[in-house]
Amino acid sequence: MSQINTEIKPFKATAYHQGKFVEVTEATVKGKWSVFFFYPADFTFVCPTELGDLADNYAEFQKLGVEIYGVSTDTHFTHKAWHDTSDTIRKIQYPLVGDPTHAICRNFEVLIEGVGLADRGTFVVDPQGKIQIVEVTAGGIGRDASELLRKVKAAQYVASHPGEVCPAKWQEGAKTLAPSLDLVGKI
Repeated sequence: MSQINTEIKPFKATAYHQGKFVEVTEATVKGKWSVFFFYPADFTFVCPTELGDLADNYAEFQKLGVEIYGVSTDTHFTHKAWHDTSDTIRKIQYPLVGDPTHAICRNFEVLIEGVGLADRGTFVVDPQGKIQIVEVTAGGIGRDASELLRKVKAAQYVASHPGEVCPAKWQEGAKTLAPSLDLVGKI
């Protein structure tokens, strides 16, 4: 069953965020656009490249009113230790959520059962708490923050412009489509 347009399930977790441990729940994310960015584990190889890329683009997400939540099955203590020892992770300003109980990973259906790690899952959640974008990649395939940013802009555009859709490779300011009988077979 698709997760698109489903509401995120209740959860409660602790995150390491800007030098503090903070609580994050499903209620925390409602009212604004959010990205849940699941990754397998701290102190690994592909993960810091992805999280660093998000950190480098974080200001652009913030301009769009989007909060990013990096989530792994590590604890919030491990997130702090990684932050304190890695130059790449030290630049992160978004919350790193600990999910040692695997509840959030199960809620988003990205837990690798029997291994206890998360798949590389990306979920864009609208202000109503509904999932608008789902992307899951194999462990060895890193994601691109600029492509995620483009998708978030498209999701926000479609949400604020009923009756319009964004075609492939759509960029902010480009033409959109208004689905109608007149377009059938003409694209």
